[in-house]
This record gives sequence, structure tokens and C-alpha cells, in this order.
Amino acid sequence: MKLAAMTMTAAALALTACGHKETTTTMTTDNTVVATNDIAAVPTPSGGQSFANTAAASDAFEIATSKLALDKSGSAAVKKFAQKMIDAHTGSTARLKAIAAGAVPAITPDPTLTAGQQATVDSLKNLTGPDFDKAYAAAQVDGHQKTLDALKAYAATGDVPAFKDFATNLVPTVTAHLNMAKSLKP
Repeated sequence: MKLAAMTMTAAALALTACGHKETTTTMTTDNTVVATNDIAAVPTPSGGQSFANTAAASDAFEIATSKLALDKSGSAAVKKFAQKMIDAHTGSTARLKAIAAGAVPAITPDPTLTAGQQATVDSLKNLTGPDFDKAYAAAQVDGHQKTLDALKAYAATGDVPAFKDFATNLVPTVTAHLNMAKSLKP
């Protein structure tokens, strides 16, 4: 019992040292361990890390939804647009990773989709034909608008010069993608 209590205490101390404490363990007088929720503030990512994560998730979203379009759409125009998005966002991801690796300290972009992005991907999985095409086109407009807003904001106020350049240089491409998505007639 003491070994288990010591192990839990050591684990709690290790998590605390890493800045990721989620529970606090306390040993009572009768040698039982009580865990209480005491969620510590998890350090927020730096501006550069946050931007890299946003950009990576945006690329991952565009690629995932566009791969679905290649399988589920009946429209040649939608499929052509989807392939352009896959190609462009795959290239964007490669550039982002290269820039992130050169940052000091190095940054690792996290492509985890936001809850909203994941919900959109999940809803698209359940659609086919014209219903899919309409939802995909709407998702592309929304996704590209959000990406454009994030790029412009970071280009204006970002804290990593290489990412500011990346954002600035990507604005015209994302603007073109947004306009193509708006004119997409499924």
C-alpha cells in the first residue's frame, strides 16, 4: 500500500514538474490516497507555436475534406477543385514544417483538427452526391475564410519573422482558393 501511495505521489510530482498537473494526491492518516481535481493552468503555446498549429490544422482539414470529395462527389468541377486543394495544402504543409524546423527553438506543428473542423469532416462522411457537394463547397468557403483571417492577423502581429513571411506570402493563394470555393457550382 505504501509503495502504491509513493508511486502515485511520484507521478503527481513528475506531472507538476512538467507543468501538466491534473490531479493532486494526498495521503490521509490511515494511509489511503485521495485524489482531488486541481487542474493547473497548462502553459499556452507561444504565438509561433499557436500559429503553426492553426496552419497545420487548416491544411489537414482541407486535405481530409478534399479526399472525401474525390470519393463522394459526382461533380467533375468539385473533384477538380478538391484535387487542387490536396496538392496546394500538401505543399503548404511541407513549407510550414520546413520553416518550423528552422525556428529557434524548433516548433512542431500539430495538425489536430479543431472540434468544429472534426465535426464538419464527420458530417461530410455521411453525405453523398449533390448534398455532399453543397456541404463541401460551404465548408471550403468557411475554412478558407478562417484561414485567410488567421494568416492576415499573424502577418500583421506575429512573433516569428519566418512565419510572418509565410503568412504574408500565403495570403494571395488562400484568397484565390476562397474565391474559387465561392464560385464552385456543385
